[in-house]
Amino acid sequence: MNFTENMKTAFNAVADHLLGNLKNGEDANINLNAEESLFVRFNGNKVRQNTHVEQRTLGLTLQKNGKTANLSFSITGQADEDKKRADHWLEQARKECDLLPEDPYQVALTNNGTSDNTFKGDLLADEKVIAAITVPAQGTDLAGLYCGGPLLTGNKNSKGQSHWFATENFFMDYSLYLGEKAVKSIYAGTAWNQKDFDANLAQSKNQLRLMERPKMTLKPGAYRTYLAPGAVAEMASMFSWGSLSFNGYKQGGSSMQKLADKEKTLSQKFSLRENYGMGLTHRFNSLGELAPETMDLISHGELKNFLTSSRSAKEYGVQGNAADVGEYPRAMEILPGGLKREDILKELGTGLYLSNLHYLNWSDRMNARITGMTRYACFWVENGEIVAPIADLRFDESLYDCLGENLLAVTDFQEVDPMVSTYESRAFGGKKVPGMLIKDFKFTL
Repeated sequence: MNFTENMKTAFNAVADHLLGNLKNGEDANINLNAEESLFVRFNGNKVRQNTHVEQRTLGLTLQKNGKTANLSFSITGQADEDKKRADHWLEQARKECDLLPEDPYQVALTNNGTSDNTFKGDLLADEKVIAAITVPAQGTDLAGLYCGGPLLTGNKNSKGQSHWFATENFFMDYSLYLGEKAVKSIYAGTAWNQKDFDANLAQSKNQLRLMERPKMTLKPGAYRTYLAPGAVAEMASMFSWGSLSFNGYKQGGSSMQKLADKEKTLSQKFSLRENYGMGLTHRFNSLGELAPETMDLISHGELKNFLTSSRSAKEYGVQGNAADVGEYPRAMEILPGGLKREDILKELGTGLYLSNLHYLNWSDRMNARITGMTRYACFWVENGEIVAPIADLRFDESLYDCLGENLLAVTDFQEVDPMVSTYESRAFGGKKVPGMLIKDFKFTL
């Protein structure tokens, strides 16, 4: 059996053992996260690190006498050893429950049904990865990280629910450098296509050639601006910082509070939803609750739903929608519009073409105002023609403006921006976003 099949068997064995050893008055929820990953780090178009990682982590939530204990521990995939570890950590959770106060918003475990989804990929064989990347990148200063392999999660609880999700995917997150100048791109998916990667690389090389032109320094001000999908993805990440959290709204920390209270509006061209049909992550949350396959959060500029966890639902006496405890989008999609790729520069006319943004943060959360910097391949455009790369600019812009009356057009195509976080483990999820044409995007430095 392969890693995925082995781990499914091992997870069921240790979870069933643990649940079978519960005492009267105890309930438990168990989550698995596991991966078998190849990491290859490049610098100067040469391999700097080549690492294979296997890890398996079990998360245990024990409910006892109105108290809740949470802990996690690693497992091996070997049944006898894992059962010993489970016995040890179950005793630790019991001791922790004895010391804890009662949890007033404890969500009682229920049976949320079963699900079983395994998505097979078509990844590069490990021994072919290096040549597939470095050969077409010959003559460039390429730096980046390739990561690929199976990524798994599972959930069981003492009420009988059982969920399984496994996928095989990869990403190549890279930059091409020309001295201090650089172009950033990403190629990701579940099936490696060499022609597609070569085309992605060719586009980056072309942008790098444009970066050789003399740099233009612009004065602060408001400019007609096109945000490519990579830049939109960075801006959209701000919606994960409590903006669409019901708990954040109730506690006064949501940037969309004025939208919810109908004090502000967004453009009818802007729609954002959760869409698990993209296959980027699993529908079940850490409690094993199944989220709707799709759910509108903002539709044609109007806020339709906050993400509401069962814990928030209990605290505030409202209906939950199977959001995870952090109440952030896990499968975010911004819907496309009508602007065609070949018309972008023509419709931009004269202004800024921004491929990427970074260092984003709130400058005024309650007015949804964000600040950040331009990054990598960003250009000045005149009369529909790229003229020159620009010196870095700092922007300070309200989402109510740039996604409101100043949103001129949204592209008819979208790009997937996968999660590339590898802190502690590879991450599920990502976004699917279009490009956007904006009037009077504001720059301060």
